[in-house]
Amino acid sequence: MTGDAGAWPETPDPTRRVDSSGRGDRVGLPVPVDAACVLLAVLVLLGSWGGMVLVVADQVVPTWLVSGALLLAPLVITPFWHLVDRWARVPDDVGRSTRTRRALVLLTVVAWAGTGLGLLGDLPATYRVLEPGGPDGCRAVARQRSFLFAGSGQVYAVPASGIGWQVSSWTADDGGKPITDHAYKLRWSDDGGLLLLRGSGGQPVWPGMHEVDCR
Repeated sequence: MTGDAGAWPETPDPTRRVDSSGRGDRVGLPVPVDAACVLLAVLVLLGSWGGMVLVVADQVVPTWLVSGALLLAPLVITPFWHLVDRWARVPDDVGRSTRTRRALVLLTVVAWAGTGLGLLGDLPATYRVLEPGGPDGCRAVARQRSFLFAGSGQVYAVPASGIGWQVSSWTADDGGKPITDHAYKLRWSDDGGLLLLRGSGGQPVWPGMHEVDCR
């Protein structure tokens, strides 16, 4: 149709916020918080399964704790987001796809399962940031487990960023815990660190030598 009288009414733009003067600015639609948090949790778990460790202020933060916090974050963020900005919500057309919903549900189940397994795996484990620290902020972190007559552990090299990776592992007879028993020595040089573990009594540890290099 031609002319103002026969024109179709203008469809409101949900991405435009209008103030009292009638003027409006286009605003971006928000990113789905739940999907972003689930994806981040899955990435953290994948890193954990690949031998990643996180250190904050000389304290090891278990990856299952980080992934669990990310999975619970939407319960806190979404209501607050709605209160701060009435437009801060997932658009109506997001999540309508059955495949999208199923994929998100599947990832959520996998993330919660991985978080639970990580928690169970860490119940008998202890972490320790070893002293002294190395050059350029490099640190050595040890994780040890003991169950019945079997002991084991992993060594991580953690740079100044706080995100480290496993570089070695050991086993010990009779549930030996060389880190807890202070049966170790850590030395640093320009080429990196050298962690020496020794068994106490009838609890031999092998291998007893572990290189720590953050480069």
